[in-house]
Parts: sequence; C-alpha cells; structure tokens
Amino acid sequence: MAREMPVQQPPPVQRVRIAYAKRGRLRFTSHRDFSRAFERALVRARIPMAFSSGFNPHPRISYAGAAPTGSASEAEYLEIGLAETMPTDQIAALLDESLPDGLDIIEVVTSAGGSLADRLEASHWQITMPGVDLPRAEEAVARFLATAEIPVERMTKKGMRRFDSRAAVVHLSARAGENTPTHETCAILDVVLRHGIPSVRPDDILAGLREIAGLDAEVAPVQQRLAQGPLDPVTGTVGDPLSPDRDAAVPNGR
Repeated sequence: MAREMPVQQPPPVQRVRIAYAKRGRLRFTSHRDFSRAFERALVRARIPMAFSSGFNPHPRISYAGAAPTGSASEAEYLEIGLAETMPTDQIAALLDESLPDGLDIIEVVTSAGGSLADRLEASHWQITMPGVDLPRAEEAVARFLATAEIPVERMTKKGMRRFDSRAAVVHLSARAGENTPTHETCAILDVVLRHGIPSVRPDDILAGLREIAGLDAEVAPVQQRLAQGPLDPVTGTVGDPLSPDRDAAVPNGR
C-alpha cells in the first residue's frame, strides 16, 4: 500500500526577527537547550506558528549565529514564521513572559526579507579576566597583534582542528576592569571577530594569548557578546542587523 503524501503546509503570512539575550547563569545554556526552551515558550505564549511540510512538520524557526555555551550575550538572533499576523510588541511581551529569567527578549521586528544570517558578519566581545593586571594584558595584546599567524587547536564535531586565531581579529585592546572582593586586579579585553569558517571564538583568542604571551587568568574569564551584525571595514565596528527591517517598516525610512 502506497504511503499517503503529507499535507502541504501554507507558507508563513508573517516572518519576524527576534533579538534576545543570554544572561547570568543562563549563559551556560547550550544551543540545543535554548531551542527546546524557546519552542516550549512559543507553545505557552500561543504564538500562531507556521509549520514546515513533510511527514514530520516542525515550527518554522531559523537560528543564526548562536553564542558558544558558557558565553553571555546581548546579541542573539533568530527568525520565526507565523500562520497569522501579530503585532511585534505583543509577540515580544508574550515570549518574554514565557521564557525563564536570563533568556530575555530584547526586540521583535517584522522581516523585510533577505538573509538574516548574511548580515551577521562579525561580533564584538568583552572578555573579563579577574586577577590579570592591565600592563600584563596590554603587553600580551601587543604581542598578539604583532604576530602574523597564531595557530590554536580546538576539539570540534569533526575532531581536533588546528587553525589561525589571528586572522579573524579585526580589533583587540585591553582596559582596566573593576576590582572584586577576591581579586585586586582585573583586565577586560575588547575583541571584534570577523565571522568565517572555521569560526574563531573568544576562547580561541584566549588560547592564542596564552600561546604567544603566556597570558592566563587566575579564574575562568567571563565572555560576553555585546554586538553581532554587519562589519564596518573602515571603523572595525559592528552594526545593528535589524536596522534594515526597522527602516522598511517606516515609510521612506523615517
């Protein structure tokens, strides 16, 4: 007996792009754990999701540029397709109420089309290193930037990979951080990383600094993504990937 063809689902009537943050202890949430939490939140919030066609329909969700597990972030993005139109402010309020504290909705906008992933060209990271004084951090940064190539190794799904951690660095600088009750010194690294294959992460930069200058923190550094979006090649800064969607929602971009 021939297997019946699955019912074809209608295309989404609205696509929205969502900016969210991973804060506090929730920075240890893996991408898989977040996706499960987000799908449960969609159900609790009764968001009218569009579904894919096929024998195993799933909600139309596209994730883009997720931060590594253990990293906090103020700039995570995803896109969903809806079966009914909804005001974006209502979607934001319902989802924020349905997600656990620490996974926080920042903004929801209607998609203007095009690829969201293609706009995520670079990330701005802040790495806090307790127990490291500023002169030592500045010396390590100078040696890193003066070196043409800094190979590091990292275990990936395809096994151990060796790649250059220097090539992806658009900007790297050090500044003093606030002292804590347990550490009298603290350095903060500001890093802008160009996205590519393989993807270079903040821990790869730390491995490169350790390799080239012996820089290491007394406790695990705290990594936080401050921005993710288009890269300005002149200034080396990271822009807002949702700006084109906001501009399209306002007549003449005003």
